[in-house]
Amino acid sequence: MNLTHRRRGRALPMGAALAVAAGTLGLITIQSADAGQAPAKSERTTATVAADAPDLGPNVDIFDPSMSHDTIQGRLDEVFKQQETNQFGGERRALLFKPGSYDDVDANIGFYTQIAGLGLSPDDTDINGAVHAEADWFQGNATQNFWRGAENLAVTPKAGEDRWAVSQAAPYRRMHLKGDLRLDDGGWSSGGLLADTKVDGRVDSGSQQQWLSRNTDWGGWQGSNWNMVFVGAKNAPAGNFPNPPYTRVDQTPVSREKPFLYVDEGDAYKVFVPGVRKDSSGTSWSGGAPAGESLPIDDFYIVKPGASASDINGALADGKNLLVTPGVYHLDQTLKVTRPDTVVLGLGLATFIPDGGLTAMTVADVDGVKVAGVLFDAGTENSDTLMEVGGEGANADHAANPTSLHDVYFRVGGAAAGKATKSLVVNSSDVIGDHTWIWRADHGDGVGWNTNTADTGLVVNGDDVTMYGLFVEHYQKHQTIWNGEGGRTYFYQNEMPYDPPDQAAWMNGGTKGYAAYKVADSVTQHEAWGLGSYCFFNVNKSVAAEHAFEVPQREGVRFHDMVTVSLGGTGTIHHVINGTGGPSDAQNNVANLASYP
Repeated sequence: MNLTHRRRGRALPMGAALAVAAGTLGLITIQSADAGQAPAKSERTTATVAADAPDLGPNVDIFDPSMSHDTIQGRLDEVFKQQETNQFGGERRALLFKPGSYDDVDANIGFYTQIAGLGLSPDDTDINGAVHAEADWFQGNATQNFWRGAENLAVTPKAGEDRWAVSQAAPYRRMHLKGDLRLDDGGWSSGGLLADTKVDGRVDSGSQQQWLSRNTDWGGWQGSNWNMVFVGAKNAPAGNFPNPPYTRVDQTPVSREKPFLYVDEGDAYKVFVPGVRKDSSGTSWSGGAPAGESLPIDDFYIVKPGASASDINGALADGKNLLVTPGVYHLDQTLKVTRPDTVVLGLGLATFIPDGGLTAMTVADVDGVKVAGVLFDAGTENSDTLMEVGGEGANADHAANPTSLHDVYFRVGGAAAGKATKSLVVNSSDVIGDHTWIWRADHGDGVGWNTNTADTGLVVNGDDVTMYGLFVEHYQKHQTIWNGEGGRTYFYQNEMPYDPPDQAAWMNGGTKGYAAYKVADSVTQHEAWGLGSYCFFNVNKSVAAEHAFEVPQREGVRFHDMVTVSLGGTGTIHHVINGTGGPSDAQNNVANLASYP
């Protein structure tokens, strides 16, 4: 069935209708009877692979323009059927298209599926049809459309408009859409990312609560809800937060785009590693070949299902980069990245699970490491930390060649009863975070106040760390703690934990609850733009948080364009930042604050 042209205008589920009547479009998880449950495991199917492709394991399909339409479309439909509702399953898929033109292709992208072109430019691979994400499986509610991605393609939508109805961990990156783009599916949607992307027509944000557009270019933008953030976005819409709720930063101060796999003119497979850009706007590729370097595939150890942590560490010790093919990899030892400029590139939401309470990955305090496209899923025995960048006490200067994290995700619970005290700790200086979702699960398996325990999502100890598209949700103490000097965040989306059983269980000393974003009292320089924090205390709606953001009150610490929301009036956030702004509660769901101090 071609879902691009299906009938629209269906009714919201009853719970959604009630929530809308209450005045909120929030991420309130009202599930169908089987929502959040892992579906039965599908039989493994045979991947479609171009004849000249390297062995990228059983979960990568590589399409060639010489293949028949039926072969390509049949495989796309097969993968989508498997992955459409597979929210917590173990299957992972990458759908890769070699340069050329593909006619009448309808790629509907489900869970744990990455679709990407294999050209050096998005325009090298042209899809005539659709590359889209829908929410049919959840009756138009896109708030659980996680863990997927579209990258490095030109798309000419058959109907003139494509749809990317998603929420967290679902980037639309390095794309050229030759038409219009809609970011919802008629129901709720709760935040996402456009990066390094050109849309020839209009982007319509629909019901999106928050959204980050970084280094984008489009014909026009329509829509807003609580906070739309534009950083280095050409033709960003006019207006200022909170009326309309637009946050604009004209130039992206420092960035590196995500590394990607491509095929050169001689049909050799390589990985392109973009260079650092400063004070940029618009895409990295519209003006010609971007700055950066190409690495031959022989420089990479190709990690395939069955590889052990010992195999991976051996390759790293031998000076290899990692190309991690789609799969779920259990680790019985910490992966140790120690060489400067190492690239760790995951395909198809490749997933690492540390067993026995390990840290899944450590990155030494060295220059220029790039980690991209991987999901760290907490094991059932508590890990103190899932990933550490730079050892404790790291103090080297990496401004000329920073380490960067691209589409790196963390999960505690949901697929199983995972536990991790901290998810990501950044000790190195100058690190660039380019889209992270750090999530203590609020639904799925192994979820409960005393089950998937997790204190803090992100701890930043390094100086001059910059985060773009930082999503941190549901942790049980401070969600984000920033101890380093000179930090900057461009877009922050947070939900407080849904499940404190009572106020006594969620107290920070004598203070009600924990701030979602805590800047240490010792910090003298910090700045953040476009932040949102929501509460939905559905276990006990009498629970309250004193404030969402907690910072030292001094001139060098500045916050811009903040919003707090009580979703459906279920719980209270008394103040937006320190003792200023708010409340968000049953009477006043949304509270805005344009600046602090």
